[in-house]
Amino acid sequence: MIPFRDETPKRRDIKNPVSKYSDHREDLKKDYKSRCGYCDDIDLWRTVWFEIDHFVPQKYLNTIKETDYSNLVYACRACNNSKRAHWPTGNELIHHQNDEGFIDPCDDEYEKQFLRYTNGRIIHQTQLGKWMYYKLKLHKPQHEIIWQIVELDKLIEECEGILAKMDNQILKDKLLNLYREYHKYTKKLGSL
Repeated sequence: MIPFRDETPKRRDIKNPVSKYSDHREDLKKDYKSRCGYCDDIDLWRTVWFEIDHFVPQKYLNTIKETDYSNLVYACRACNNSKRAHWPTGNELIHHQNDEGFIDPCDDEYEKQFLRYTNGRIIHQTQLGKWMYYKLKLHKPQHEIIWQIVELDKLIEECEGILAKMDNQILKDKLLNLYREYHKYTKKLGSL
């Protein structure tokens, strides 16, 4: 088992008023490091754009404004559509109870809900994590595949560093051809 994600995203304390919550898109993308707050997928490999989720759904907002940065999550379309307006407590101030509900993905407790197998597959670790896992549909294979592509990219960067120091041109050419084939393959995956 490996950690669910490399780090917990942290929202800055942005209080500037905006006319619509989508005005926060670039700040959210930066704070979430271009990753979905819920599944940790990177936005680079998704053909469908990332969206902005209201952590506490809009229909339950009483004291929180729909443009409050502290209630927004940078989310992939799959997680945003899965979460929708699900909010079992019905109270904007109570995020979860009786192992049902959500933990803010910027809270360190979110990290304790999930792990990954070494192939990138997400698994739940707690009863609340299990509820979120099925509500957000974190069992979908797309999360595992995107994680694997990111890991391959890291290996390629490492190989490029080694290649830069290598004198054997034949081996260099073979490795570069392998990289080019991989790159074609991942472009196809990204367009699915």
